[in-house]
Amino acid sequence: KRFAWLQEHIEIREEHEAAMLRLRELDELLEKETDPELLTLVEDERKNALAQKKDLEGLLNEKEREKREEEESIHEIIMEIRAGVGGEEAALFAQTLGRMYERFCERRGWKFRVLSATRTEIGGAKELIYEIAGKGCFAALQGESGVHRVQRIPDTEKNGRVHTSTISVAVLPKAAPMDMEIRADEIRIDVYRSSGPGGQHANKTSSAVRITHLPTGLVVQSQQARSQIENREIAMTILRSRILQQKKDAEQQGMADERRKQIGAAARSEKVRTYNFPQDRITDHRVNKNWHNITKILDGELENIVQTIQETQRVV
Repeated sequence: KRFAWLQEHIEIREEHEAAMLRLRELDELLEKETDPELLTLVEDERKNALAQKKDLEGLLNEKEREKREEEESIHEIIMEIRAGVGGEEAALFAQTLGRMYERFCERRGWKFRVLSATRTEIGGAKELIYEIAGKGCFAALQGESGVHRVQRIPDTEKNGRVHTSTISVAVLPKAAPMDMEIRADEIRIDVYRSSGPGGQHANKTSSAVRITHLPTGLVVQSQQARSQIENREIAMTILRSRILQQKKDAEQQGMADERRKQIGAAARSEKVRTYNFPQDRITDHRVNKNWHNITKILDGELENIVQTIQETQRVV
């Protein structure tokens, strides 16, 4: 289904580019030609080219509408948050962002489940992986993908200097087994004892699971659940979603020129937002817009930001 959509989209884009090129050629002819009879023929052909261009633009808009409807029909996602540059301060803000998204999901009435969490000794998080389920959750949260930058004075800073840290966020459609088939000979499964909280059972049995996808080199691990079977299921869910996203990213990269007007289409690595605590300001760099009252927003009041990003992403 995805391949068919892409194939049609590319064909329409190519026809549209050809029509645009023909219009430019006809405009040049109109400027140079002096023969009245030939001018009439060129003008007639230009009218036909304009009509074709308009029809093709209507088809392109229809394809984009289909894509939006597909995104809005995705009601289960995997969200991954990772601390980047900034050490413990980055890990602390990763934990803060995780809480922000959890509170936002609560406000929307969406189900929110922690699949994996790698925490630091002082309460931060190196990595958080969530499963979120609810109507329209992918359409609402896909715009959160990218690098989030925080500027603030850490509690551990003695000289009052502002530090800059980064956190990456990825939002992936949750892939079901039917969406992404992974053969047994494509993976290596290792089991080991869980570390950290979990009680005697988790720490004394080999319940944690690490899965390596041999064709891509992707490695996923889970130790959140008490049993090996549950951790294996969680790890496979994350792995399927990451592989599916890799394939979609490759498709989007191939169409980058045609879709460059769409914010964040294939650039999760770009800096998307800055949280400036000294100035009590959040800036989204894709729409060049600011919001104030960081405390409320980090408490889950994300509606205005999410709505603005969604509206921007609808621009074709």
